Amino acid sequence: MGPGIAGAQRQPCGEKRMSEIRRQISVQVNAERVERPVLVRQHLVDFLREELDLTGSHLGCEYGVCGACQVMLDGKVVRGCLTLAVRADGKQVQTVEGLSEAGELADLQEAFLNHNALQCGFCSSGMLMTALNIVRHHPDASREEIREHISGNYCRCTGYQAIVTAIESVLVKNRASAVLGASL
Repeated sequence: MGPGIAGAQRQPCGEKRMSEIRRQISVQVNAERVERPVLVRQHLVDFLREELDLTGSHLGCEYGVCGACQVMLDGKVVRGCLTLAVRADGKQVQTVEGLSEAGELADLQEAFLNHNALQCGFCSSGMLMTALNIVRHHPDASREEIREHISGNYCRCTGYQAIVTAIESVLVKNRASAVLGASL
């Protein structure tokens, strides 16, 4: 008796396929401890959306190109569609919902609204993650540097100018506040 379908391999009895294997993880999501079994091949953005009902991060291309799925993992921006949920075990995940509720995105959200950088909103959560990263780590970024930093985020509605202006306005405001604070 042959192997059946050409190239097919038989799975030993009782052995789980990789897509069915689960692993227990413990992760802090938006300051809340979450412990549960996850499929070892489940992506972080799917875990957040499907298991935790945190739907602010979007699935766009699912190839790590568009940036709509971005979240922060231990303070670093990562692509949720490329990061496996099991990689978050023992780490801290921040989503756009958590950062918004904590007030960390307030200035950026206001600037995006004031400068019409939120048109359809599909890219906004990922764009806000990148923008927050710029504000935190590149406070002196020029318009050209802002464009470079957001180049990994696709937006089909705004043409990027409004987004660059919104981010720049927050940087300028923060620099002015720092100068004022230093003179007091």
